Amino acid sequence: MAKNYYQPEMETMPLEDIQQLQSEKLVKQVKHVYENVKYYRDLMDAKGVKPEDIKGIEDLHKLPFIKKDDLREAYPYGMLATDLNKCVRIHSTSGTTGKRVVAFYTQHDVDMWEECCARAIVAAGGTNDDVCQVAYGYGLFTGGAGLHGGSHKVGCLTLPMSSGNTDRQIQFMMDLNATILCCTPSYAAYIGETLKEKGYKPEDNKLKAGIFGAEPWTEEMRHDIEKNLGIKAYDIYGLTEISGPGMAFECEEQHGMHINEDHFIAEIINPETGEVLPVGEKGELVFTALDKEAFPMMRYRTRDICVLSREKCSCGRSFIRMTKPLGRSDDMMIIRGVNVFPSQIEAVLLNCGYAPNYQIIVDRVNNTDTFDINVEMKEEDFSDIPVGITNREKELQSAMKAMLGINPKIHLVAPKSIARSEGKAVRVIDKRKRLGITI
Repeated sequence: MAKNYYQPEMETMPLEDIQQLQSEKLVKQVKHVYENVKYYRDLMDAKGVKPEDIKGIEDLHKLPFIKKDDLREAYPYGMLATDLNKCVRIHSTSGTTGKRVVAFYTQHDVDMWEECCARAIVAAGGTNDDVCQVAYGYGLFTGGAGLHGGSHKVGCLTLPMSSGNTDRQIQFMMDLNATILCCTPSYAAYIGETLKEKGYKPEDNKLKAGIFGAEPWTEEMRHDIEKNLGIKAYDIYGLTEISGPGMAFECEEQHGMHINEDHFIAEIINPETGEVLPVGEKGELVFTALDKEAFPMMRYRTRDICVLSREKCSCGRSFIRMTKPLGRSDDMMIIRGVNVFPSQIEAVLLNCGYAPNYQIIVDRVNNTDTFDINVEMKEEDFSDIPVGITNREKELQSAMKAMLGINPKIHLVAPKSIARSEGKAVRVIDKRKRLGITI
């Protein structure tokens, strides 16, 4: 196999050298965080841990975890580890009760992140001769910005398309001979279907590879995308809280994503006890950022369930690999690439004067997530006048979009019409799981 590396000296570093580098960076990072982030210093003090207790990666387990609830409590500046005037950008993801997670970046942080994305692009066969079409969303979402920066690092001609406007996507794809497509897998599938409807065959486009992430997708979906677009489809993983896409990426073997271990330490823990599990066992993925200056997460619990592997890879990379997330250890759903929590929906309902009696129904139709919410009306508000109900559904849908960042379809239903089981309603019906899609 061809060996495609952006930074070969790092990506093929022997394991003992990786671990030595991680230890050196961890000692410095713990000191940086302890001295500059009061919130985390208090967690360490409560656990009786001082920076001098961390002498290398073998001591990582002594540090306290960080959870999404901590980020919510510390919002917006409580986790900031540098002066604000050293920060050049923020990105954001949704929080569980409406407070968004705001991640800060210094120029160093942006450069490191873009280098990680460049590694992913080169691993997918990208060079400075390629035309990279970035159809992830731009803005607060990390997808567009990360792959855009990575494409620049590689030297590709970058098409900053953002998401949507599929006719324009296809026009630029065909007219400018795009060779690499970066977007969510469901949008890649939709582009493939639209091309087919327009009479194009896979061989009519110049695409050779796609880098797809931000939402769960199956191997069957990968094969369909590859067939319809005539490409090789690569997975990519990242979290706004840590860095963004590019923390891990697939190589040509397409068998697990290599984690950029010179920048991140990955652990697998028992989600119930917090016990660190051996490599090869299934559990919750935990990340520590070794290089982040502005927003350095230590032992951040991702809630993603996966397995790590040190099995030698034919691509020659020595970085550990992670499977696709096999599920979640919390109640978060990923819908159209957006994190959605039932607690967010409850907060909107209460703020809008509804009782929190609802049911979320998620499905995937034609490779696109559908998102419906049934909401029980109160007895005193119930009306069978269609116009009044329709207007209230629109108002509630607007409030939901403001909270979630995506549009659900709202259905106001009669009081007590949502079935209860042992007195408690089933809140989430995720029909994607019958398709083998792990969320």
